[in-house]
Amino acid sequence: MRDLAMEHIGLNVPEPLEMAEWYVKQLKMQIVRKQDTNLMHFLADADGRVVMEIFHNAAAPLPDYRQKSPLEFHLAFQADNLETLKDNLLTAKAMLVEDINTTPAGDTMMMLRDPWGVPIQFVKRSIPLKARS
Repeated sequence: MRDLAMEHIGLNVPEPLEMAEWYVKQLKMQIVRKQDTNLMHFLADADGRVVMEIFHNAAAPLPDYRQKSPLEFHLAFQADNLETLKDNLLTAKAMLVEDINTTPAGDTMMMLRDPWGVPIQFVKRSIPLKARS
C-alpha cells in the first residue's frame, strides 16, 4: 500500500450538475460519487485512474476560468483522434483556444475550453507518460 497518492482535483463551478453531465457525455467520464443534492460530483476518467471533483460551494468565490490562461491552469486528456474530437466538442459548445499542432518532441496537441471556460488540453504523446509504481 502506498503512503501517499493523489486522490482527486477539485473545481468550484457555478453549475456542477450540468458540467458533470457534459463531461460524462462528451469526455467519457463516469460519476463515481454524488453528494449534497447534485452540488458535488466526483468523476473518473474512462480508465478510472484520475478523479475530478466538480462542486459548487457558495462560501468561496467562483474562479473565472475564462480569464485563466491555459498556461496557468488546464485539465489534460490523452486522446487518439484529435480532429474528430475537436469537431465533436465544438458541436457540444466547447471553444477552440489552440488548434491541433505538433510539438518539437512529436506530441500532437490542441487546447479547448469547455462551455464554462475551463481550459482542456488534448494530447497524443509520441512517448506516453507513465506513472511510476
